[in-house]
Amino acid sequence: MSHTVGARQAQKQQSRRALLDAGLHLLAEQNLASLGVREVTREAGLSPAAFYRHFPDLAALGVALVEESLVSLHVMIRAVLAEAGGAEELIDRAVDVIERHVREHRPHVRFLARERHGGVRLVREAIDAELGRFAAEVGAALALQPSSRDWSERDLRMLAELYVDLMVSTAAALLEAREADSGGDPARVERIAATARLQLRLISLGRRHWTGS
Repeated sequence: MSHTVGARQAQKQQSRRALLDAGLHLLAEQNLASLGVREVTREAGLSPAAFYRHFPDLAALGVALVEESLVSLHVMIRAVLAEAGGAEELIDRAVDVIERHVREHRPHVRFLARERHGGVRLVREAIDAELGRFAAEVGAALALQPSSRDWSERDLRMLAELYVDLMVSTAAALLEAREADSGGDPARVERIAATARLQLRLISLGRRHWTGS
């Protein structure tokens, strides 16, 4: 009996994975508001009935993709913030992490960039909520650093949101540069990375001289 239950659970997970992969693949060329359940299930090789065993609607699939899209970036940025080193080293590592994330998770970055201001309200709200949680994590990590010893919770949150907004906008710009004219634009990629480093240094400089709000 337990073997049967385990096999059924594995099949269920496989079907859910197929639907998520199919949705992500189709969203490379269109936004979620224009996608249909039959398109997703046809791409996944499943029936429409199978879709509804996993998701009540396409908005729910989009929300699942939001959570999946940011989890790896959360992990990588937390690792950077936990490492020792000066501000310059942390900045270089953070930009390297963003570049690697765009290379390794291009469909997810494209999905977030398109749907952050897209037409599906639940997905927009999910992205905002997930970025809010991300900012809270970054703020908690910043609070442990000696330079944040006298900072208020409000100011730490503001600083964290500056970092997160810059990470997200940099990732979107890097994606666009990598996909420019299908062949990518290496010089533009390097300019975007260099600009991100300068912006992070500017934030770091302002942080050292901040006296509180």
